[in-house]
Amino acid sequence: MGGGRGGPGGPVGHGGFHGVDEAAQKKLNAQAPEIADLGARVVALFRPYTGRIIVTGILVVAGATIGVIPPLIVQRIFDDALFPVAGGGPELGLLVRLVLIMIGLFLLSAVLGVAQTWFTSTVGNDVTGDLRVKLFGHLQSMELGFFTRTKTGVIQSRLQNDVGGVSGVLTNTVTSILGNVVTVASALVAMVIIDWRLTLIAVFMMPILIFVQRRVGQVRARIAGETQESLAELTSITQETLSVSGILLSKAFNRQRAESARYSDENANQVQLQVRRAMSGQGFFAVVQVLMASVPAVIYLVAGYLIAGGTGAITAGTVVAFTTVQARLLMPLMGLMRVALDLQTSRALFARIFEYLDLTPAIIDRPDAVTVADAPGPLGRVEFRDVVFRYPDAAGAARPTLGGVSFVAEHGQHVAFVGPSGAGKTTILYLAPRLYEASGGTVLFSGADVRTLTQESIIDHVGIVSQETYLFHATIRENLRYAKPGATDAELEAACTAASIHHVIVGFERGYDTIVGERGYRLSGGEKQRIAIARVLLKDPPVLLLDEATSALDTVSERIVQEALDTAARGRTTLTVAHRLSTVIGADVIHVVDAGRIVESGTHAELLSNGGLYAELAAQQMAASQIEGIVAAEGPHDLPDRRADRAPVGAAGHDATLLLTADVSDTGALPVLEPDSEAPGDERVWSHRS
Repeated sequence: MGGGRGGPGGPVGHGGFHGVDEAAQKKLNAQAPEIADLGARVVALFRPYTGRIIVTGILVVAGATIGVIPPLIVQRIFDDALFPVAGGGPELGLLVRLVLIMIGLFLLSAVLGVAQTWFTSTVGNDVTGDLRVKLFGHLQSMELGFFTRTKTGVIQSRLQNDVGGVSGVLTNTVTSILGNVVTVASALVAMVIIDWRLTLIAVFMMPILIFVQRRVGQVRARIAGETQESLAELTSITQETLSVSGILLSKAFNRQRAESARYSDENANQVQLQVRRAMSGQGFFAVVQVLMASVPAVIYLVAGYLIAGGTGAITAGTVVAFTTVQARLLMPLMGLMRVALDLQTSRALFARIFEYLDLTPAIIDRPDAVTVADAPGPLGRVEFRDVVFRYPDAAGAARPTLGGVSFVAEHGQHVAFVGPSGAGKTTILYLAPRLYEASGGTVLFSGADVRTLTQESIIDHVGIVSQETYLFHATIRENLRYAKPGATDAELEAACTAASIHHVIVGFERGYDTIVGERGYRLSGGEKQRIAIARVLLKDPPVLLLDEATSALDTVSERIVQEALDTAARGRTTLTVAHRLSTVIGADVIHVVDAGRIVESGTHAELLSNGGLYAELAAQQMAASQIEGIVAAEGPHDLPDRRADRAPVGAAGHDATLLLTADVSDTGALPVLEPDSEAPGDERVWSHRS
């Protein structure tokens, strides 16, 4: 929205309604999300609570009607009890009865008010809660691409600030409108009954006030939109800079003052907008209050002229009763005007909320979608047939991220993808469980097109371990049970033992009840990865997706985690994306991806002997790993004081050592590593072949 920081619309005068640029206002309103039938959709939010709303309405009508009766009793007290028109002294008996009736009405009105407040509060807050949950649930259904292109802070602002901004309207609007309308209507009827001539004078200014109120509403609506945009930016700054990663980044580059200044600038803008929002319309309401408060004085003057002219019988009781009713008209009339302003102000907030609710997920189940259990192929078989993928926001002339990728991963097979950064390896991984939708070609899961399967059933059969392990700020036990809420302690320990992390966890003072900290920052990288592996093992999926699961670890942690991954991969279809070739040399098939296409396929030995891109990548990695003066890697030593103690040497660790310490000739020829057929299982030894 415009207007912030000296943008279009500029600062509005503190009076609130002078000098409004209607052309600029229309332009700004046009920039807000256009939601069809916005009013009807807001009203529809109350439909589940129709019964309570009807009861609330009855209470409101009853309370408003009772509220205008006391002024009529006041007229009788003056004209019949205190100062009888027929003459004589006060009628004390009548006076006592009338006073008791007034007190009774006040008590009844108070009881009705308490009941009305309870119903109003419960209905309004329930509707607000429903809206918040509905928005959160809808965001959960959005595809992964939506979150990769949208700031987390902006999403949080829609969910918290925008819904919070309309909560007052949802809570009070219906009862406020109904109560004030009934009060105004009954007050006007009472005023006409008392004296129609005085009524005309009292309501003379209403059309002018309504016109000015509309102008004020336009200004407040624009400022409300700007305020929410500023709140979204504040939320985004907070989320980005006060997370553990953000704090580490700002400290690493000594940018704490700069971040504080950025927050301070946006906060100053927010303060200015809040002040403008609070002050907009205050001049209007001040004028309304002065005019309405001046009406009794005018009434006294007119009544004096009418009495002096003898044009009608106006008693003291009539004047007192009329001014009492007219005084009751002030607050509900101003309340209606404030509600109208609030509705105009909240329009932008409701539009922003419904804009998100109207987002259509790019990936949805077909009406006839079936589960993986009904798929025709072997469980865990993954196949790509000439798959093309282009990101929605990619330039039209840019090459697709993937261009005709085809491969098959049979049940239990380990298939690896290697290649330069940006080649499209991770995209392949995320297309397999339909986290992204292929632009062309076909992705098959267990022999069925993923578009014919339900998303839930696909994800239930897939486990993902990524480079950036995400752990909640909770205990290790709670993080593990995220995969299987009903898991027993024995199952947790079995999964952690398989992931080579149980012995580390039990070494903590609180064991499995240890708080890991935000994003697991109290643990080392290797420990976080092994907990993530244990979490996947607890899920026990037939398909395992490994996305650079060890690339951020040191050599020792990499070997330990790799052996845990080897354990996790047994008997499962495993798709691995890796930059370190040492982690995939034991794969059944390695596909080399370059510029969105598979350019080579084969085993580690076959690809080395081909002398293609894979051999080039291996040569670069081996050259980078050579350390002057080191002839051969020594065996790992036991370091009992190190928390991430080494796991037993397995095939992955052995293979990595041989690959990274192999000699490379000046010509770039690579030794080919092939297994010694006489060495069984994990004890196999790799020998050199020219």
